[in-house]
Amino acid sequence: MASAILVLNAGSSSLKFSIFEVAADRDLHAVAVGQVEGLGTAPRLKARDGNGQRIAELQWSNSEVSNHAQALQQIASLLRSRFHGGILAGVGHRVVHGGPDYSAPLLVSPQAMQQLETFIPLAPLHQPHNLAAIRAVQEVQPDLPQVACFDTAFHRTQDRVAQLYGLPYEYYERGIRRYGFHGLSYEYIASSLPQIAPEIADGRVVVAHLGSGASMCAMHGGRSVGSSMGFTALDGLLMGTRPGNMDPGIVLYLLQQEGLSAKQIEDLLYKKSGLLGLSGIGNDMRVLLASDETRARLAIDHFVYRINRELGALAAVLGGLDALVFTAGIGENSTRIRELVCRQAAWSGIELDSATNASGGPRISLAGSRTSAWVVPTNEELMIARHTRQLLGL
Repeated sequence: MASAILVLNAGSSSLKFSIFEVAADRDLHAVAVGQVEGLGTAPRLKARDGNGQRIAELQWSNSEVSNHAQALQQIASLLRSRFHGGILAGVGHRVVHGGPDYSAPLLVSPQAMQQLETFIPLAPLHQPHNLAAIRAVQEVQPDLPQVACFDTAFHRTQDRVAQLYGLPYEYYERGIRRYGFHGLSYEYIASSLPQIAPEIADGRVVVAHLGSGASMCAMHGGRSVGSSMGFTALDGLLMGTRPGNMDPGIVLYLLQQEGLSAKQIEDLLYKKSGLLGLSGIGNDMRVLLASDETRARLAIDHFVYRINRELGALAAVLGGLDALVFTAGIGENSTRIRELVCRQAAWSGIELDSATNASGGPRISLAGSRTSAWVVPTNEELMIARHTRQLLGL
């Protein structure tokens, strides 16, 4: 392997990684994919090669691997033993929030890191860990180029009207605006549609990124014109542990009448709400779908209701709807959720093809359906690798 790009996606207790070989024709080939999970409790590493074959499965004590820097050292050790002839050209990172200033990937610098630190309050569950991974690489290999790729960047094509809140305008100027998230996923889908579904690629498309974190994006001509998430990743759809759209007066009520502190409210909104809070069972859609509990069904019904309501809003932003695209963990894998969403969205002209839905698509609507429905797997890591390759001139 001549040169390679390492892609890192850091969570609070995990560090996902992929390594892409840069071929002579500049094409990218995934040669390893894996993650270190259980940081702080029971750290373990699992990895497979580009063909899906297992190449490593390791476990350590918490004293041996307790943070992102130590996890990165283990990943580096694995990659050196596996790809000892390769040259690591750079590292690409998923960074959730780029704020109002960053609308494209950038080479990491000390100045950029200082600016990205200021966005931590906007994405407290993600941003600190994204930046921790960058620092971990700097500790191990300080001269290695690193590229930050932002989940908010794809949505910077939205016009100012779409980004506004109804607050005094000076708050918009100070950065309180709709940013939108999951942009790397949406960007990948936009880049894939010309090959997978050319008939809708330039049309009015709503993409539903449905996973533990969930959002929807209205795209016209492959560009973002509207999104369900706004200032933070709490807005929009019901999620695994986040409530989605809610009256901001609820926060005031929790402060003033329930006596909750700001930290308690943050914990409630980010970690105890959503599917978990409504069901009382868990945040895993597979568990809820398999449950006979009434509240599990209630959580599923609200999840689908919120998707359908947001679909109507985004179709209005687009001035019509040509296609609905499902992606991410639930969107790609749950036949039942896709069926429920499409049945409720019959108003839009979607006529579900049960057979192709059961087989996973890519097209899951009938041939004569006025609005088509699709399943398109996302690949945020490949999108990050593409941006890294471009910025490093590989």
